Amino acid sequence: MNFVDSSQRLREMTRLLIRKLGFLERDGAICCGITLTQCHAMIETGRKEQISVNELAELLNLDKSTVSRTVDQLVNNGIMLREADQEDRRFVKLKLTGKGEELFKNIEQRMEVYFSEILNAVPEGKREQVIESLQIFVDALKDTKCC
Repeated sequence: MNFVDSSQRLREMTRLLIRKLGFLERDGAICCGITLTQCHAMIETGRKEQISVNELAELLNLDKSTVSRTVDQLVNNGIMLREADQEDRRFVKLKLTGKGEELFKNIEQRMEVYFSEILNAVPEGKREQVIESLQIFVDALKDTKCC
């Protein structure tokens, strides 16, 4: 198989992967009634325990104003807190509330079950290969710009 054929196959497999994962997200199956962007913001905050809006925008690859609006909605829904830094009042830390922590743990648990089922569907001898290949793919995506 030549490079162009491989490139086209990679594109097709990536498109199908995004569609399959997007279907799960679109149905709200993982995010318990909040938007996908809110879900990602909440998960990143939960994993870091506290984070700044700038850090969150960078992690989500979104502009700061979009992240600020997303955070506003999460704060209004009682899922996230904004706290001014004690040392620098201009710096705002984001944290999950008790309700947010509960939702975060629920989503993480559901995703653990979901991806365990997926991994179980992969032949045992190929599981590490799949994970390693995805890591290589993610790393390649970081270094490459589209359009």
